Amino acid sequence: MVILLSPIISSCIPYPQESNYNDFRFLEFDIPQMQAGYEKGEFTAEEVVKAYISRIQSIDASGPAINSMIVVNPDAIAIAARLDEERASGKVRGPLHGIPVVLKDNIDTHDKMPTTAGSRALKNSFPLQDSFVARKLREAGAVILGKANLSEWANFRGELSPSGWSGVGGQTKNPYILSRNPCGSSSGSGVAVSANLTMLAIGTETNGSIVCPSHANGIVGLKPTVGLVSRTGVIPISFTQDSPGPMGRTVTDVAICLSALTGTDSTDVKTLQSAGHIQPDYTKFLNKDGLKGKRIGIYQDPLGANFKVDSLFSLAKKDLVAAGAELIKIEQLVESGTGNHSFEVMLFEYKNGLNQYLQSLGPKARIKNLNELIDFNHQDSVELQFFNQAYLEMANEKENLPSESYQKALKSMQEGAQTNGIDKVMAELNLDAIIAPTGSPAWKTDHINGDSFQLGSSGPAAMAGYPIITVPMGFVEELPVGISFFGLAWSEPALLEVTYAYEQATKHRKAPRFIEDF
Repeated sequence: MVILLSPIISSCIPYPQESNYNDFRFLEFDIPQMQAGYEKGEFTAEEVVKAYISRIQSIDASGPAINSMIVVNPDAIAIAARLDEERASGKVRGPLHGIPVVLKDNIDTHDKMPTTAGSRALKNSFPLQDSFVARKLREAGAVILGKANLSEWANFRGELSPSGWSGVGGQTKNPYILSRNPCGSSSGSGVAVSANLTMLAIGTETNGSIVCPSHANGIVGLKPTVGLVSRTGVIPISFTQDSPGPMGRTVTDVAICLSALTGTDSTDVKTLQSAGHIQPDYTKFLNKDGLKGKRIGIYQDPLGANFKVDSLFSLAKKDLVAAGAELIKIEQLVESGTGNHSFEVMLFEYKNGLNQYLQSLGPKARIKNLNELIDFNHQDSVELQFFNQAYLEMANEKENLPSESYQKALKSMQEGAQTNGIDKVMAELNLDAIIAPTGSPAWKTDHINGDSFQLGSSGPAAMAGYPIITVPMGFVEELPVGISFFGLAWSEPALLEVTYAYEQATKHRKAPRFIEDF
């Protein structure tokens, strides 16, 4: 079946009455709740999956039509039924057994669902094998419910792009206020989790593509250290900066999901560096008192762009101090010019990685290289109607790897973000983590002028290849805003500890109400 699919800063603006789309049996369920229900025999995985699919049909494809899903897995109900049989026979694979998960549609599955990156050029592209991520989820007993819409090519195709739009999936809407943007590129993943169309989603991030849609849709999102989760079978942008990661409504759910995703993979050499750093169960680091005695740095560059966000961040700082943390201002986090080096690295690696991915689809694939993709977009009636493909063209002009220019940019980026950046600052100030607002409230979707970013804080962690997690920080009117915590390579345990403590002390998450424009 394909579907085309807390403290609040108050205001006197009257919002129109929304329909009650939150009359749902499993609304805001977390994984422990769901597993408890399974164990007590209150419902089965088959019943749960059917309920989520029905909700997708009534909210995603119709009703408020938030359009977060590209395709629903036609085998999802049958998979759930088989998992119920396993449970009845005494076999439970773990905490993800029978849990619905949605994958961003740049993550390969070898089944009846294509993997498109949102591009019409790959509309009927069926990968020859599962991605590492899909395989790990299946082994853990998760039900892959479907594929989520995304900003096409993970938002690295062209200039003035509107996040959440793809040629295959159309425009995804923010479920809090439908005229607002979901942010990207894991737009559909963030919206599907927030709107209770799934329990978990897997997004991917090069720079901001998990944390921004998580922030804008009021959920928790984690981009792991590059190499902790394999990228095999994930349509790439940057070998140095890309990572898949879990998105959920709670830190607990994200920690459970992360535990299932890790593992070394010989086909992704970055994962070989994770040996010795992998934790079999990240939930053991969830500690309500996890902020006591912690030294938290404040990344100040995003501050001053939006006074409403600054006000929420001031409240968040008070909450952190009340929970026992010590806050320290950071004057400079990364070296000047590091962002320019990162952009060069991305262009070089995009050309190399995308050509390799397209070749992996086999001789029958419609598009076999970057040249053919660029030509297809020029000829297609939909692809270039809102924005261009400048980044594809810029990447295509780069030298093949290895290249002296590439090696120079890579070295400069890593020195600026790691050695002389996060590593140096955290060591000198003896920090456990760094915080900043994740972004500004969602802007109105604009297909003429593209996105209207005011601020973001994902850059330092992205350029370093280090982990970052965002959790809800509060609301501006009806729109959620997140706070990001980031730190050193392989510091997921420390970040999960402090974010869980903050989440439990504040509990800002609330379900969206699907408010129409006004």
